[in-house]
Amino acid sequence: MTWLTRLFPFLLWIKDLSSPKILKADVVAGATVAFVLIPQSMAYAQLAGLGPEYGLYASFLPVLIGAMMGSSRQLSTGPVAVVSLLTAAALGEIVTDPSSYAIYAALLALIVGVFQFSLGVLRLGFVINFLSLPVVTGFTNAAAIIIGASQLPKVFGIRVINSNDSDWANACQPLTIIERIENIDANGLHTICNADQSYQTIARLFEAAFYYTHLPTLAMAIAGVLGIIIFQRFFPRLPAILSVAVLSTAASFLIDYQGMGGAIVSSINIEGLVSFKLPSFDFNAIGTLFIYAITISLIGFMEAISVAKSMAATTKQRLDVNQELIGQGLSNVTSSFFQGYAVSGSFSRSAVNLTAGAVTGFSSVVTAVIVGLTIIWLTPLLFHLPQATLAAIILMAVVNLIHFSPLRHAWKVEKHDGLVGLLTFIMTLTFAPHLENGIAFGVIMSLGLFLYRTMEPNFSELSVEHGSIIASRFADESVEVSPSVKVAKWSGSLYFANAAYFETKLLDLIARHNDDLKYIIVDVASIVQVDASGEQVLSSLVETCSNSGVEILFARTERLEAELFRSGFKKRFGDNRFFDLRADALKYVWQEIENLENEIEDDNLTEAEQDFDIQNSELEPS
Repeated sequence: MTWLTRLFPFLLWIKDLSSPKILKADVVAGATVAFVLIPQSMAYAQLAGLGPEYGLYASFLPVLIGAMMGSSRQLSTGPVAVVSLLTAAALGEIVTDPSSYAIYAALLALIVGVFQFSLGVLRLGFVINFLSLPVVTGFTNAAAIIIGASQLPKVFGIRVINSNDSDWANACQPLTIIERIENIDANGLHTICNADQSYQTIARLFEAAFYYTHLPTLAMAIAGVLGIIIFQRFFPRLPAILSVAVLSTAASFLIDYQGMGGAIVSSINIEGLVSFKLPSFDFNAIGTLFIYAITISLIGFMEAISVAKSMAATTKQRLDVNQELIGQGLSNVTSSFFQGYAVSGSFSRSAVNLTAGAVTGFSSVVTAVIVGLTIIWLTPLLFHLPQATLAAIILMAVVNLIHFSPLRHAWKVEKHDGLVGLLTFIMTLTFAPHLENGIAFGVIMSLGLFLYRTMEPNFSELSVEHGSIIASRFADESVEVSPSVKVAKWSGSLYFANAAYFETKLLDLIARHNDDLKYIIVDVASIVQVDASGEQVLSSLVETCSNSGVEILFARTERLEAELFRSGFKKRFGDNRFFDLRADALKYVWQEIENLENEIEDDNLTEAEQDFDIQNSELEPS
């Protein structure tokens, strides 16, 4: 890639549009995705606590920017379920005035965008590795269940009053948690008050639904779910979600669904195709939103990059994680300035894009154009779209997010990983709506498990036959093992968490062979990194053991050359302690032992000669 294509990644694929075949494929794929995105975006916006117009705005320019500035050619950017849920959770913490909800949603999108863009520019895409697969799987499954549960009020036709609603203070605040009001709303829907925890709200909802379910709303929701299933199974060539949205809107108008007390989308407040607004820079709110922004950035990008990698493997296209971060970051920044909210790459829509035959990012440009045309001309046609249908769209979307098989597989591979995923799932459900606590719990558990696993790496004691350059863990009983030389092999990095364990194991080896042991050769081939604590332990061992008559040598040190030279370790203890091969270290040891034995033998001969001379001098006559 040249500097120009790094700055404008779309230059890599725009030349491919000269092929009529590719151009046609991208137009068809882009239109197919648009038919899914338009109703989905409105549903996800309401999941985030926003009006449907914000979902449409988030599906226009952000989709365009994501396609042109990212590295994946088939990734479809826009509103997604998990990010929408996290947005609602974040804004529920700080918004007290409903009129400012969209302003803070834009501010959150801006923080997310700046964070992602910064990670990409600084080439820090590797930070997503801190979210292990079991943690993401546990969180995503829990989030999917929470999303589905959040749509149940729209399915049963029961209104839940939230703390940021204008009538919260009068209806709910004066009452205790147990006594919170249940009465009839102005439009005929039964009303309950939101609880502090999601499971409490769900319990109240089911209790109210048993007596007060709004049957026309329930029927519309069930019809929406069944309609999507029927279209997907029997009419796969038709856009299932769009078809159900159109049919339910027509049915709502014909049967006067609103007159029956059913909730509809009503007027969509569109302020032109491009509505530029600066987010409100509330620095007090920024501090609160930042934790959520990090969570949204990492979780959203994990979903985006996982599907992008899968598609790159299928299409044999090059994928740059850092460039994708830049593209996603710019999408969110754009969304924040044009009345959108936080967006991400969508797994389901990207799959639709690829299946429909998309070849380049131009398919997403087509999607954005169709959404733009909808914003200009088609939003009045959505006036009678039932809220229950939007709930059905979300429910069918989140079903695909629930996958417990990866947790079962993780349990089979390593029980600790499976347990972390399961606990993340449970804690996310428990902490809801404070979802950031669930993901933080999972990350802390993962890092703690990593430290636990690396605190006691494998320490192997190898024996060697006298004069041999081959060391083995299981020596043949018929072979005479040298008591003077031992080889120790350490499997893992040497850092603060396990340096003391390494010291203990090496001193234990010396204590067991103290009488005859002269040399220990430490095989450091598996040590890829040594930190200050590890280097200090090595220095202390070399000094103390050398003073007690045991020399420590190091073999296969090529990976640690830079650290040992930079710290002055080699200069302090001499180059003759370090060897590229274990065989070279053993040759050196045998030569030193032989030299020592020769010196001892010479000393004995000299002493014998001196004794003989003394005896002869005593026998001579005086």
